Amino acid sequence: MIYNVRGENIEVTNAIREYVEKKIGKLERYFGTPPSSEVHVNLSVHNDEQRIEVTIPMTDLLLRAEESNNDLYAATDLVVDKLERQIRKYKTKINRKFRQMGAPKHVFAELEREAAVAVNEETEDNDIQIVKKKRFDLKPMDEEEAVLQMDMLGHNFFVFENAETGETNVVYKRNDGKYGLIET
Repeated sequence: MIYNVRGENIEVTNAIREYVEKKIGKLERYFGTPPSSEVHVNLSVHNDEQRIEVTIPMTDLLLRAEESNNDLYAATDLVVDKLERQIRKYKTKINRKFRQMGAPKHVFAELEREAAVAVNEETEDNDIQIVKKKRFDLKPMDEEEAVLQMDMLGHNFFVFENAETGETNVVYKRNDGKYGLIET
């Protein structure tokens, strides 16, 4: 993996960089072949609070976690634990699904990339101002995979192509903690 470590209000020393790379590098054991993706690490300090954000875009999923602590090394350990849980959860669900369908157990590293659409909107003076746009190709998946991707991304909704119908659908998290599906 290629590491892109940057700091905000903090100097990224060699010791910090090596520690972050060593800890995140341990995640490679979960993949059949080591991912060739770039790891984006943002370190920041605000009001004596150390914050680390890690994003790992891969061909089959997007891993993202963030953590804050008084100690940057402790925050790094916590964020790696979060990423590890995400990988195990995703891998278990995918392997379970493909086992039921009769596919090999090692499918995790070979899945096609699913994509999400997320648009952040901000209102100001009753004018709608779109502050960020993203464009993704929608890949076919079922509703369960879409909910899993949404949860792993930390979003409230997820746009996907329904593998059964070929139509664009949206899953979303309801206020009661359950999930909804919008079919188009």
